[in-house]
Parts: sequence; structure tokens; C-alpha cells
Amino acid sequence: MTAIRTHRLVLWDIDHTLVDYTGLGIGWYGAALAAATGVEYRTHPDFGGRTERAITADVLTLHGIEPDEETIQRMWRELIAAVERARASLPEEGRALDGAAAALADFAGREGVVQSLVTGNLPEISRHKLAALGLDKHLDLEIGGYGSLSARRADLVPHAVKAAETKHGTQFPAESVVILGDTPHDIEAALDYGAVAIGVATGWFSAEQLTDAGAHRVLPDLSDLSAVRSAVLGHP
Repeated sequence: MTAIRTHRLVLWDIDHTLVDYTGLGIGWYGAALAAATGVEYRTHPDFGGRTERAITADVLTLHGIEPDEETIQRMWRELIAAVERARASLPEEGRALDGAAAALADFAGREGVVQSLVTGNLPEISRHKLAALGLDKHLDLEIGGYGSLSARRADLVPHAVKAAETKHGTQFPAESVVILGDTPHDIEAALDYGAVAIGVATGWFSAEQLTDAGAHRVLPDLSDLSAVRSAVLGHP
């Protein structure tokens, strides 16, 4: 049996790390709020790097609605429905970021590497966003840490790691867990767990801001596959 040379659990953020669907989320939330509560969408909180549970609670609060669990769940059902209605247009309205497909495919071909997600998105929306751009096939979406779990992004990481260990029958020590994302929230979640934090400066935050947040490595984007390999695997 061939020895496993690299042992990594690679956990990707979605928005502005792998894909760009800028502007669509506000429309989906507007439709969800109207359908779930009958209230017109007037303003929105900060979305960047935050979980769906945190964002939904803030949207409701900003519109004078108590963010109880029943209302949050109703919002999510309508949010998923809004995205599903838009599925046919997602390939035209969004784009895979440079190098994303190549990086996912490269790691998928490496023994000892498991890839999944730590994302603020709901599981259903994660699948739609990735599948529309052909980026879902190399990710194990069953074991991700999703934004329905907690308002605190750092809580998603141990959930994803435990699910990966259970499914794959192996341990992933913190130093073997690698988290890639475009916001300080991604970096902070990785550091909170003791994982390797890699910033990807393809969102609203600069390389300097990601470095200041504590990223172990910051990439300008994913287009240089050799640099991505080196950051994630520790070797080319």
C-alpha cells in the first residue's frame, strides 16, 4: 500500500474565494423577507464572512422583527426557494474565480487530502452556487461546516473536522487542517481552532488586512497553482 505523503483536511470558503456572485444575495434576502414576513426589504447588514444564522438574525432585527428560531427557519426556506428559482441563470450571473477549478481538481487527485467547506452559506445554497459553475464535484459537501449551525463562524470549524474524521475514519489534528478564505472572519475561525489560515485576497479585504488578521499565508488569488499547493501542502 502506498504511504500517504500528505495528510490534510482542506476547508474552503465559497463567496469571493471560489466564486463571485456579487449583488445576488441582497435580492435573494429581499425576496425571502417579503415572502416570510410580508415586510419590504429596506436595508441590509454586513454580509462579508458572516454566517447565514448571523445575517438572517440581523436582517430581521433591522426590519423590526424578532429573530426567533421559527422565523429564521421560515426565512431560510424562502431564501433557498429564491436561489432555486434563480438556478438557471446562476452560470451567467456568477463566475468561478481564477484558478479555483484547477486547485480543487489538483487536491482531489492527491492521496491523503480531503476537501470540504467552512462557509457562511446554508448547505442547499452552497450546492447550488458551486454546481452552477462546475465546482462541486471535488468537494465532500456532506461534511462541511455551514452557516446554519451558528452565528459564530469559528463554531463551524470543529463541526466540519469532526464530521470529516467520522466519515473518513482518520484523525485530522489541528495542524493538518487548512482553511482558505477571503475575510478576517475566515482567518479568525482558523486561528481559533489552531488550523492553518490562508487568506485569499479576491474579496473586499486586502492582502495587508488578511495578514493583520493573522493569516499564516496570503495569496493574491488562486491562479498560481504552485503557490496554492505550497500554501496548502507545505510543498510544491
